[in-house]
Amino acid sequence: MPGRDFIAVIPARFASSRLPGKPLAEIAGEPMLAHVWRRAGQSAARRVVVATDDSRIEQAMTALGAEVVMTRADHPSGTDRLAEVAERLGLADDAVLVNVQGDEPLIPPTLIDQVAGRLFDDPGASIATLAEPIAEVESLFNPNVVKVVRALDGRALYFSRAPIPWDRDAFATRPELLETDAWLRHIGLYAYRVGFLAEYRDWLPSPLERLEHLEQLRALHHGHAIQVALAREPHPAGVDTAEDLARVRALLTTDDAEPGGH
Repeated sequence: MPGRDFIAVIPARFASSRLPGKPLAEIAGEPMLAHVWRRAGQSAARRVVVATDDSRIEQAMTALGAEVVMTRADHPSGTDRLAEVAERLGLADDAVLVNVQGDEPLIPPTLIDQVAGRLFDDPGASIATLAEPIAEVESLFNPNVVKVVRALDGRALYFSRAPIPWDRDAFATRPELLETDAWLRHIGLYAYRVGFLAEYRDWLPSPLERLEHLEQLRALHHGHAIQVALAREPHPAGVDTAEDLARVRALLTTDDAEPGGH
C-alpha cells in the first residue's frame, strides 16, 4: 500500500426528515457543513471532498473553497454515494476514504486520523470504525444506540441495536452494568478501502441488515473484516434535531470553540 494517504469524504444531502436543509443550517455565521469541512481539513487527510446531489450545497461550499463532487440523487445509502465518488475520482482499489458525516460539526480531527490509521494497521480489513465505552444502563438498552462486540484482534464480531453482550446472571435479576468497559457504543465514523466500496454497491442488503437496519452487517455477511478501535477522545453528538442544532450553536458561538479558530 503506497504510504498512509487518505481522502476524507463528506456526504451531504439537503433532505432530512427531522431537520430539512440541515447541511446549510447556520452555525456561528456559516453553514453547518462548513464546520465539518474545516474540521476534516485539520485532519491528516491529503484531500477533503464534499459529496452532494444538491446544487444549493454545491454553491455554498464551492464559495468557501471546498472541493465538491456532484453525485446521483438515488443512492440508497451514504456508502453507495462514497462508491460513486471513488469512481469519479478514479481512485485505486487500495486507496482509503474516510466517511465523515455531514451533520457532525464538532467532530474531532484526531478521530478522523485514528480511524484511517486503524485501517492502514490491518491490511486484511476492508473497513475500520470506532467505538467508546457505554457507562449508562439507559444507553445499553436504547435501540438507537448501536452496540458492537470485538474479537481479540479488534475486529468486529457483530453490531446490534440489542444490548450485547448479555450479562446472563446480572440481567436475570436487574439490568445493571457491572463492568463499564464490557459494553461498547459504535461510533459511525468509517474508513474504507476503495476496492471494497466497488464490491459493496453490487450487493443486496443482507438478512441481518434488514432486521437491524445496520449497513455494516452487509460487509460482515460477505466475509469482510471490520476493525474497531476505541476512540482516543470523546465523540460529540451530531445534529439530528432542532434541539441538537441549538446546542451546537451555543457551543460554536466563539472562535475558540473551533480548533485553531476561524
